[in-house]
Amino acid sequence: MNTYNSISEFPNKKTVVTIGTFDGVHIGHKKIIAKVISNAEELNCESAVLTFFPHPRVVLQNGESLKLLNTIEEKKILLEKIGLSNLVIHPFDKEFSQLSAEDFVKIILVDQLHVQKIIIGYDHRFGKNRSADIKDLSLFGIKYGFAVEQISAQEIDEIAISSTKIRTSLEEGAITLANEYLGYNYFFSGTVVKGNQLGRTLGFPTANIQIDENYKLIPKNGVYFVKSKINEKLVFGMMNIGTRPTVDGKNQSIEVHFFEFELDLYDMKITIELVDFIREEQKFESLEALKNQLFKDEQICKNYINNNKFNIVE
Repeated sequence: MNTYNSISEFPNKKTVVTIGTFDGVHIGHKKIIAKVISNAEELNCESAVLTFFPHPRVVLQNGESLKLLNTIEEKKILLEKIGLSNLVIHPFDKEFSQLSAEDFVKIILVDQLHVQKIIIGYDHRFGKNRSADIKDLSLFGIKYGFAVEQISAQEIDEIAISSTKIRTSLEEGAITLANEYLGYNYFFSGTVVKGNQLGRTLGFPTANIQIDENYKLIPKNGVYFVKSKINEKLVFGMMNIGTRPTVDGKNQSIEVHFFEFELDLYDMKITIELVDFIREEQKFESLEALKNQLFKDEQICKNYINNNKFNIVE
């Protein structure tokens, strides 16, 4: 997949395009992108997704804090897996938001993306103050010579419902439900940094994960059964997200203990996939009580592995 960080970088290729944030790149999104890819093949064009960063809502609503399911890098990985040919991530700022609807169509879609067909939702609005809709786009299509295919209201509603359910599920710790809607295990990537090494003294050494992108949605605090691929080896483990109340922690941390795994991970960037939620984070009366609970958590996770009681979504 080719990735372009500005519309101006896009080469002289005819495209079938769709526009959107596609946050999560979940099952509903994949249906739309599959349409784009199949139409591109039929028309002998390139398939393309046009998206924006930062998220338009953050720019237009004075820096609103918005948590997203995917970082830009994660989105690239997911879209490439689907088979998309081109991803255009155009910088979104207030100046860009002032483009009139027709200028957006003419300058961005026609002159830069060489669009032959656009596949878009019935509720899509564009141009300054989001003044234009699908009817305007169809008229521009006649004027500038490209086709417009409307995604049905039912499909768009399903996508919106899925996105909401995924976010709600993650915030409630319902990981298996979120993974079902996503079509893959929810994941995040981060760099392993030094912690206070408390886990090591308890017999449960952990990798402390630092996520650089502050807009990435972190699921509910608690203990999770997770998996990762490190140096091409599949490893399982348990992860705690939370403030470590037993030792009066103040800031949220993400710590992973991998089973039967010995390797110095400091400064390594690793990806963690969340398979299931094990329990709530809680404050224990002593470190010994915490240690006893960690043995129980470990056994629960290993029972999952030994009995194949879970479905690892690839």
